[in-house]
Amino acid sequence: RSAREMQHMESISSLLQGECQRPGPRPEREAVALPGEQPWEMIMDKKHFKLWRRPIEGTHLYQYRVFGSYTDVTPRQFFNVQLDTEYRKKWDSLVIKLDVIERDLATGSEVIHWVTHFPYPMYSRDYVYVRRYSVDKENNLMVLVSRAVEHPSVPEDPEYVRVRTYESQMVIRPHKTFDENGFDYLLTYSDNPQTVFPRYCVSWMVSSGRPDFLEKLHTAALKAKKMEIEVRDYMSAKPLEGGGEGKASVAAAEHKSDGTCGATQLEYA
Repeated sequence: RSAREMQHMESISSLLQGECQRPGPRPEREAVALPGEQPWEMIMDKKHFKLWRRPIEGTHLYQYRVFGSYTDVTPRQFFNVQLDTEYRKKWDSLVIKLDVIERDLATGSEVIHWVTHFPYPMYSRDYVYVRRYSVDKENNLMVLVSRAVEHPSVPEDPEYVRVRTYESQMVIRPHKTFDENGFDYLLTYSDNPQTVFPRYCVSWMVSSGRPDFLEKLHTAALKAKKMEIEVRDYMSAKPLEGGGEGKASVAAAEHKSDGTCGATQLEYA
């Protein structure tokens, strides 16, 4: 499904680029969806990405979708910088706390506790979520999925507002290979920041926050590349889907003191 959605968004992107070169209405801006899905509404069209949204039925929230492309960093760099929690503490000024709470060596799943600043006068928010990543060499794809979970070692802190509804899926497709510059990505996410502000304020915060994060992520990947900052190689640190290539022992040796739990506890879906 991830590969199919990526191909669909690539075709939509090509269509929209063609429409930008001629006058007249752009109906596809209001109808980016797979067959049978509710249409997406385009709300942002920038040089490196396009942003759509659609209402989540029965709520006041939206689901968002970003389709973007970069040509100056490799997919591996972008993937690793996104996953490296220690490096993110250095380049993301909004991070108050970002820790890996638990790892499952069998699946590569990780439980993350993330505390982040929110715009004044709102309280800072904290997230507890499980993330899982995989690299599909056969289809030339990288996938990262996350969703909010409960975890006994991270009780609610009255200093922060706990965000209990959060889901994210990113698919990265290299233009050529994982180690050559150039890739497209498709990010689909939803987030309930638990605020009493009107719907349009919440929509603005959620829709503008993620594109801003992606730009900072891209800048951090460029900086790591140019300054040769050491970033953990997540492609090699765990068994790849469909073949371990002997990497499980590397991950186990690296994190043997972190504590693990059963795969069913950290499974994404």
